[in-house]
Amino acid sequence: MTAIPFVTLDSPRYGDAVEVSPLIRRVIAENPSKFTYHGTGTYIVGAGTDVAVIDPGPRLDAHRDALWEALRGRRVTAILVTHCHADHSPLAAWLRSETGAPTIGFGPHPQIVDPDADESMLEPVDGDERGESTTIEESIDLEFVPDRRVVHDEIAASGSDWTLRAVHTPGHTSNHLCFALHEEQALFTGDHVMGWSTTVIAPPDGDMAAYLRSLQVVRGRHDRVFWPTHGAPVTDTRAFLDAFIAHRLEREAQVVQAVRSGVSTIADMVALLYADVRAELHKPAGRSVLAHVVKLVDEGLVAVDGDARPTLKAVYRPV
Repeated sequence: MTAIPFVTLDSPRYGDAVEVSPLIRRVIAENPSKFTYHGTGTYIVGAGTDVAVIDPGPRLDAHRDALWEALRGRRVTAILVTHCHADHSPLAAWLRSETGAPTIGFGPHPQIVDPDADESMLEPVDGDERGESTTIEESIDLEFVPDRRVVHDEIAASGSDWTLRAVHTPGHTSNHLCFALHEEQALFTGDHVMGWSTTVIAPPDGDMAAYLRSLQVVRGRHDRVFWPTHGAPVTDTRAFLDAFIAHRLEREAQVVQAVRSGVSTIADMVALLYADVRAELHKPAGRSVLAHVVKLVDEGLVAVDGDARPTLKAVYRPV
């Protein structure tokens, strides 16, 4: 498998608004986990009085207070949300109430019934040779409905020294947005591209085909730096994306080969493809394999016995 050049982040200064570029400050919430890395990074954009806030973060009193202190003397004119997982959007409602600034996003998270909801929702971090795992069953902020909905390539918000444009990047979730800061050729990537880990794609709302298309959209841009909500910035953006895409396509090719060789269940595919990962993580790894299988079924490369829809327990055959 292609090695991804992951980027580490030094231990964060929780509670501090750290200037990371002339136009960007970041406040990291103290909600570290194997999913959020050191925690949720809330970005404040703008060097003047008017600022935008990207991904206000989780309902955490200490983070709320630190963010409010960081905004002292500034006027929040826009609250932008990359997607509505509970580590990104919940504080948007509080910040809107305090400042009157509109919330901006692609739209609310769709309410989708997951046929595999009773299954384990843990997945190894793909590419992590240690085989460590990360929880992917994030709670969803179904209460979040943006005041203003934006679409791909639309200007989401602007100030005296900053302009933020929406880049629709479905895959991790169907309503995921990145935001491009024109003045610094920077892209706030949310969970679409993270420097420390691959991105979780968990059906039914997670969509591997959409994710790969979105990666190509971002690859076609000319961003100098990626600022993810979790982890360190990515500066070698093209090489990083190339490795991300190659890694996913290699995993997909492995799934196709496994089915063609007679491996008919996701559990058996995981046992084969994740043979170097701890056995207790094999069942959870099925969520990642399922995402690939859903794409392959849609493309007519793999079929489901009985023409049923793809699930963790379905039986698959080559076409």
